[in-house]
Amino acid sequence: MELALKNPIAPTTRSFLKPKPKVKSLRVFNLKCISSLSSADVAAAVVVERPWKTSDARLVLEDGSVWRAKSFGARGTQVGEVVFNTSLTGYQEILTDPSYAGQFVLMTNPHIGNTGVNFDDEESRQCFLAGLVIRSLSISTSNWRCTKELGDYLLERNIMGIYDVDTRAITRRLRQDGSLVGVLTTEESKTDEELLKMSRSWDIVGIDLISGVSCTAPYEWADKTDPEWDFNCEGRGKIYHVIAYDFGIKNNILRRLASYGCKITVVPSNWPASEILKMKPDGVLFSNGPGDPSAVPYAVETVKELLGKVPVFGICMGHQLLGQALGGRTFKMKFGHHGGNHPCPQPSCKPCRN
Repeated sequence: MELALKNPIAPTTRSFLKPKPKVKSLRVFNLKCISSLSSADVAAAVVVERPWKTSDARLVLEDGSVWRAKSFGARGTQVGEVVFNTSLTGYQEILTDPSYAGQFVLMTNPHIGNTGVNFDDEESRQCFLAGLVIRSLSISTSNWRCTKELGDYLLERNIMGIYDVDTRAITRRLRQDGSLVGVLTTEESKTDEELLKMSRSWDIVGIDLISGVSCTAPYEWADKTDPEWDFNCEGRGKIYHVIAYDFGIKNNILRRLASYGCKITVVPSNWPASEILKMKPDGVLFSNGPGDPSAVPYAVETVKELLGKVPVFGICMGHQLLGQALGGRTFKMKFGHHGGNHPCPQPSCKPCRN
C-alpha cells in the first residue's frame, strides 16, 4: 500500500494579528506500509493486560440501583445493610466495631487508607462488618504506627471492600430513603437480577446478631488506656467492681473503665442474672452491640431481673435494652447516627472531653 502525503511547510512563527501568509511550496513524500503478519501470527499474539485496575465488583441495592466499582480485600458475594459513616478518620476502629455486624459501612470521607492499620487501634478481636465501601483507596501509607496496608488487612480477615464508586450519590440516596439492604459481589456469573432478589429477601430486623459477636465465657479485663492517650485528670478513687455484659463491647470502653481504677469482669450476652448477683458487683454495664434489641428477648429479661437490685448503665444497644426492660418500645430509625464523637469543653478539666 502506497500513500502520498502533501503537507504545506508551516512557518516557524505565526502572528495572530497579521493575515496568514500564502504557502508557495509543497513538500511531497511517499509512505509504504507492508504487512508480513499472517492470520496465524495475529491469533497467537499475546494480549497485554491494562496497567490499571478495571471495575470488577458490583453493589446492588434493594431499590434496584447497580453500582459498579473496583474491589480490594476479599472476593466473593456478601449481603448486608448499607449505612454511611461521617468520620474523617478512624476507619480501623470502625472495621473492628462489633456494632457494625451485618452491615456495609460506606465512608463519606473520600480518601481512605492513607494511614494504613496497626494493632493498637483495634476495638475487638476481629472485623465483624460485612464490607467496606469507599470513594478513593490510598495508593500509599504514611503513618509512623502503620504496620500493614488496608487492602492486605481486609484480605487476611476475609472482608470485602470496594472503591471508585460514587459514595456521595449513595449517601444522598440513603439519607433520603433510609438504610438499604445491598449485595456486594465480585462474581461475574451472578446477574443483576439474581443479586437484586438476594437483597430483597434479607432483612437485618429480627436477627439476633449479638450472639455472633459476644464472648463465650467470662474473663477479667485489666488493660488501661496508654498514658500517651489518657485524658483522665480527675485521679483514681475507690476501686469499683463493674460487670460488663458483652453484647459487642469495644475495647476502649473497657480501657477507660480500667483507667479510672475499676475492676472489670466481662460476661457473655446470655449470662444468667442470678450469677451476676452472686458476684455482688458495684455496677453492671450493658454494652453496645449490633442489630435489633427486639430480636434478643433473653437480654431484655436479664436486664429486668437486675433492675432495682444493682446499679446499671447502658451504651447504645445496652441503652435500648434498658428502655425495653422498663416498658418502652424501640423501632428502626430511617438511618442512625454513625460518626465520630463530638468533643465538648468541661470546665473542671482543661483538656477537651468527649
